[in-house]
Amino acid sequence: MAALASLAAVGVLVVLLVRHPPGILTVGLALLCVLLTTVAGTAVAALRERDGPSSSGATPPGLPDADAPVLDADTLDALDSAAVRTRLAELDELRDR
Repeated sequence: MAALASLAAVGVLVVLLVRHPPGILTVGLALLCVLLTTVAGTAVAALRERDGPSSSGATPPGLPDADAPVLDADTLDALDSAAVRTRLAELDELRDR
């Protein structure tokens, strides 16, 4: 599907560049080219998604662990309500000066 859509998009693009039809036909061919390119891109993305992760269950090199928590220091600080109250009190003191 992706190869067919890509070939059709290239064909429409060649027609646009070589013949350059006047008026609304140019707009229609340009929109058709965009549509075919989008279909090709979506088909390629679907193929990549279908292949999914490796069957061995191991995380491929270069990818983060799927089970690793995504928490940074700012998030942990925000979750600690006492730290938030202390920080707000410090900010209030700075504003009062």
